[in-house]
Amino acid sequence: MDTLPAFPPSGIAQWLGLVAALLAGLLVVFLPIEIWRRHRAGTLDRKVVMEMLASASVSLPPLLVGGWVLAFVTALWGGAAALVPWSIPTTGWTALACLLLVDFLYYWDHRCAHHFRPYWAMSHSVHHSSPQFDQTTGLRVSLMDGAFSPWFYLPAVLVGFDPLLVAACFGVILTWQQWLHTETVGRLPWFDGWLNTPSNHRVHHGMQPQYIDRNYGAILMVWDRLFGTYAREDEPVRYGLTEPIHSSNPWTVHTLEIGRWWRELRAAPTWRAFVRSLWAMPGKPAPR
Repeated sequence: MDTLPAFPPSGIAQWLGLVAALLAGLLVVFLPIEIWRRHRAGTLDRKVVMEMLASASVSLPPLLVGGWVLAFVTALWGGAAALVPWSIPTTGWTALACLLLVDFLYYWDHRCAHHFRPYWAMSHSVHHSSPQFDQTTGLRVSLMDGAFSPWFYLPAVLVGFDPLLVAACFGVILTWQQWLHTETVGRLPWFDGWLNTPSNHRVHHGMQPQYIDRNYGAILMVWDRLFGTYAREDEPVRYGLTEPIHSSNPWTVHTLEIGRWWRELRAAPTWRAFVRSLWAMPGKPAPR
């Protein structure tokens, strides 16, 4: 195999940034189609529109703290890179390897977001709280994501990949997932088994028992298959939390799960139960 020449990390990052921008731009393709389909079906009522607006508006707080998150990530990854006495040259092949590694790390980031109670309550539950599944659901993210997620990608920096390259790869895997939030695209038999597709991501947002905690992957389903968390879409999916929030108020969307967790902590009868409640898996009975 021929060796590709090394590139400045900024050059590769620009190309990956372009890919991310194109993927993110699919929002303006699928959202009008979804709205048109609902209109044709007679289901575009006030409740649906309010839920769409709630999902879109929830993305505003993370944008407002974006500068702080950028500063935090720069300090965290930049500081880690400064501690590493080696570096991996940025080439086409190493950029591909970095993307593969970041995709793997995302699997564990995402899986922890479902199993680590603070991460779920303060952050990831926001994304799963909508009873609808459309392009606006992809915008439904918590302002606390930036406090948890960056830590999971430190290994990519510590093995020698340039932090800018890691950030660009992270952007690609995030924007890949935006177009997945749709019911417009049905099953894709040639791709569903190995790539994250709309069908696979519908499963991930499902509240049925067979769908809960499945399909964590970003771009690849390989990790889910390896670690036993893959499930195919076998029946129509019902979306949302197992305890619905029954609200399209952005404040409620951001805070309801935190409130539930806090009330559980306050109700703990012993200090041991309190500590166990801090780390209990979401959806499990409160420890006593």
